[in-house]
Amino acid sequence: MAKTSANKTPEAPPPLTVDDVRKIAVLARLHLSDADLEKMTRQLGAILDYVQQLQQVDTEGVEPLAHPLPVNNVFRDDELAPSLPRDEALANAPNRHGDFYSVPAVLD
Repeated sequence: MAKTSANKTPEAPPPLTVDDVRKIAVLARLHLSDADLEKMTRQLGAILDYVQQLQQVDTEGVEPLAHPLPVNNVFRDDELAPSLPRDEALANAPNRHGDFYSVPAVLD
């Protein structure tokens, strides 16, 4: 990301072309019609213009953040508790092999 100062602003990238978007679509394995390519060129160009605008903001002395708000753990503490008896836990199993669930093999 380009740094800004009072005397210098980052150089604007060249405008996005339909060929640029076509190359991006190929890399993303997207099949876009000509109308979609035109639309995506305009939309991606607008996004890149906005990012360019954000790069001009002076962030000197601003600490990077992962989240704008404090992150708090909302989960309760783990507590030991008795579990279900094995027969009750397996009562609704469609197939059972002894004390275990029986499921079809997923690998040959």
